[in-house]
Amino acid sequence: MTAAASILFAKRLIFPRTLKKSSARRSILGAVACIAISIVPLTAVISIADAMISGMTERLIGLSSLHLRAVVRRNADAAASLDGLAAYKTALTSVNGVTNAFMEIDCDALAAGKNYRTGASVRAVEPDIFTKNAYFVKFIKTVDGDIEDFAQNPKSAVIGEKAANLLSVRAGDTVRLITTKRLPSGIIAPRLTSFTVAAVVSSGYQELDALWFFIPIETGFSIIPKDSAIVSVMMECAGAFTPSLYGVQSECSSILNGEATVFRWDELNASQLQNFSSTKLMLVFIMTLIVLVAAVNISSALIMLVMERRREIAILKSLGGTLNGITLSFLLTGLAAGCAGLLIGLPFGLLVSVNINKI
Repeated sequence: MTAAASILFAKRLIFPRTLKKSSARRSILGAVACIAISIVPLTAVISIADAMISGMTERLIGLSSLHLRAVVRRNADAAASLDGLAAYKTALTSVNGVTNAFMEIDCDALAAGKNYRTGASVRAVEPDIFTKNAYFVKFIKTVDGDIEDFAQNPKSAVIGEKAANLLSVRAGDTVRLITTKRLPSGIIAPRLTSFTVAAVVSSGYQELDALWFFIPIETGFSIIPKDSAIVSVMMECAGAFTPSLYGVQSECSSILNGEATVFRWDELNASQLQNFSSTKLMLVFIMTLIVLVAAVNISSALIMLVMERRREIAILKSLGGTLNGITLSFLLTGLAAGCAGLLIGLPFGLLVSVNINKI
């Protein structure tokens, strides 16, 4: 039995010339419908997960670490003065491949509002970072106040939307930041600094900006304790996924003479990236199981089709048809049913993905 004959028999199984009722044919149509329905959530989940992970990854890169980040050692001179850190920034900006650089000091502190206190992720930054950093301009949205007021007052602050809601503060209100200081006797005592809220912002990714508390970098050097601060210079390069990023990292490390360690964005955000990857794999695995369960209907429909076509099978075998050729015909029928379900379900899945917010 030739392959052409197997294909012709499969065609007759799918599109019979007679219009007699067939339970097997109805089962195949039902299997096609099941495959199509199962493809819709699979396509939607893959598309939505890719879009969400891409958006969150871009925010992590641009708003948290940029492409490269040089973390200054705490015993280095640059960690103790703004001028020293500015010199590092100038040197790193001169590296071929670095398009921009921003100084930053990070620490954890306690923020106190009118009736509530919460932990805060303090970020002492240059005031113009909100206008010169392309990622900040793209992703950070001002919910309340005016971001330009941040550069006018050394005791102004920009806080995340969730932190503002917890503290019950708005633009123009006063919020207190509690850090620590070491007394001459060696005792660690709390330091209380009042700030005026210049603006409340959101990046669209609450887990990232929930505890943000931006203050001017000059103020950060005066109130953030050196032994708990992370002093760094964030660098923006040609792209986050360019192969040249490794070379730029190596050149920046050689310039700093061991007084700072240069990290790539994927090194700094390794745990989040692994979490995104495992979440996507789990979602795809679950959706694939749904498709496999739907595919079982094809096998049951083929069994019914074989039972209905026993007479035709007997005639083919009597005319010299081989078992492999006949089996190929039924496998092609099942393949056609699966492809038909895919072709029907894929457009609907893409339609659901595009309109997921409305749905």
